[in-house]
Amino acid sequence: MAAVATTTAVPVSGYVTFLGAGPGDPGLLTLRAVEALARADLLVAEPQVLDVVRTHARASVDTAEPATGDGPLGAPAAVSAVVQLVMASARTGKRVVRAVAGDPGLDAGAADEMLACAQAGIPFEVVPGVAHAVGVPAYAGVPLSGDVRFVDAATASDRCWTEVGASDATLVVSTTLQTVAATAAELVSSGRKPETLLTVTVAGTTTRQRTWTATLATIAAELKAAKALPTPEGPIPAIAVVGGQTGRREQLSWFETKPLFGWKILVPRTKEQAGSLSEQLCSYGAVPHEVPTIAVEPPRTPQQMERAVKGLVTGRYEWIAFTSVNAVKAVREKFEEYGLDARAFAGIKVAAVGEQTAKSLVEFGVKPDLVPSGEQSAAGLLEDWPPYDPVFDPIDRVFLPRADIATETLVAGLVELGWEVDDVTAYRTVRASPPPADTREAIKGGGFDAVLFTSSSTVRNLVGIAGKPHNVTVIACIGPATAKTAEEHGLRVDVMSPEPSVHALAQALADFGTARREAALEAGDPVTRPSERRPGARRRARV
Repeated sequence: MAAVATTTAVPVSGYVTFLGAGPGDPGLLTLRAVEALARADLLVAEPQVLDVVRTHARASVDTAEPATGDGPLGAPAAVSAVVQLVMASARTGKRVVRAVAGDPGLDAGAADEMLACAQAGIPFEVVPGVAHAVGVPAYAGVPLSGDVRFVDAATASDRCWTEVGASDATLVVSTTLQTVAATAAELVSSGRKPETLLTVTVAGTTTRQRTWTATLATIAAELKAAKALPTPEGPIPAIAVVGGQTGRREQLSWFETKPLFGWKILVPRTKEQAGSLSEQLCSYGAVPHEVPTIAVEPPRTPQQMERAVKGLVTGRYEWIAFTSVNAVKAVREKFEEYGLDARAFAGIKVAAVGEQTAKSLVEFGVKPDLVPSGEQSAAGLLEDWPPYDPVFDPIDRVFLPRADIATETLVAGLVELGWEVDDVTAYRTVRASPPPADTREAIKGGGFDAVLFTSSSTVRNLVGIAGKPHNVTVIACIGPATAKTAEEHGLRVDVMSPEPSVHALAQALADFGTARREAALEAGDPVTRPSERRPGARRRARV
């Protein structure tokens, strides 16, 4: 008999996926979890878990939150409202994802829900996730090796404390910030030395993560000095690591020491435009917040664009150059209006000013022939653009669809290279509508740590629709002209990009953050974010 390959079977009818969403960082979702989420018809999860998983689900997916008070099931007759919803939806043929924080195999409530499904004959599968007790220490820079024991402080018995207190094992204790001191005292009374080092981490694996290092004897005073207690929000989950390699955290802390860790950064662009810039900021530990300052509208006179698109089809052009994602969108919309698709680009060379524009072309079904090898700008595109050669280029004309306020740099450069350019207004840019009230308040009140200005128009438009950023906010500008406009609006420019590139600007801001952190450490001061310097911010920023 031939061998049969083993794969994860996916039921054809309705079923339930118990999915581990990990400890908080969306990047810790497994590939298997992403696959399950992409197929889901219904997501059932608490709000903080739902925020992690729904980005991988379809836009049409239904969502539900467990009702307050739903707890362990105990017996089939006591099936909670959430599992009733889960099972009822599965019976109608829906693919239900029941997402829980951490790993479902370590969640008592999830185990009871699995049992209820099994007893009701509802097919289910389990997709493990990164457990808090494993993921949080890794993000805190505390390796777990050798003899490691895991303890849940809420359910640990006196016998458990006696056993772990008498051992030399590394302890990973799931506790709360409010009860850490009591847990430390319990360990000391059970035999652990008072000078034993421990770390305590809250909001682990997220950009709100905070870790304290102390001893069992001093942790209460350390938390009090940090003004971490008490808080009106209720118990704050924490992971404490006792003993082991906690003393190496200063050398191994990699997450909380990122150059822009926890910084809330205003990016005056749409999510589509921000793309790789926001990803780059996230890699530095920042939390980007996109606010569009311009809106795109069709040209006032569409005839010029219509003639150019018809010329594209009839062979009028050798090249078409896209200088923005909006230009790609404008041409694509015209194509759809005429019943055309990407095949209309056959025989035409296509240029894109940068990676984001190239990506939007690929999504359209067009692979660019030319993308700048260096700076992603009009100047960078000209550096790589070939001069017109009548021997190899049967047509000497370039179609340039662009904004109504675009500069003449590219047109002048192409003409100098011997090309004829049809410079066509493909779209107009107008000032965007004001952002929500809470965003405007954060801008004016110092809720943002930094703002990236990528052009003079972003300065003018942001101030116009939302007000002037607070003086504690770090102002980063892409070049001298943008900086001059910022200063004219009464802003202090803190960071200047060494070259006119959004990625160079983000790197310059990261370098600024690194220098700021090193200066604080050298002076013996606490490392804080710029927004924590405004009056009352430290009180509001408490975990």
